[in-house]
Amino acid sequence: MSELIDGAVAALSDKISGGFDGSAKFVIEGEGAIMIDSTGVRAGDEPAEVTLIADKDTFRSILDGEMNPTSAYMSGKLTVEGDLAAAMRLGTALA
Repeated sequence: MSELIDGAVAALSDKISGGFDGSAKFVIEGEGAIMIDSTGVRAGDEPAEVTLIADKDTFRSILDGEMNPTSAYMSGKLTVEGDLAAAMRLGTALA
């Protein structure tokens, strides 16, 4: 597992301490994937309601709060596959 994935799991776990109502997967190109669901946050690549795909720089910017996920999506830096409503719930949970 990459250092980026390990750090992101820890950071996302802090932000989403109560779990997430649904299932989401972040795919970071060239690094791996992170699962977020009602049990918490973990490294993994399982089926999910929504999959968010970004390069590592975009993902870091979103995670650090430097880039708004909606702006990243609208500019094409973040791809969303699946349930857009789940992606919006995740965005709210990360705020």
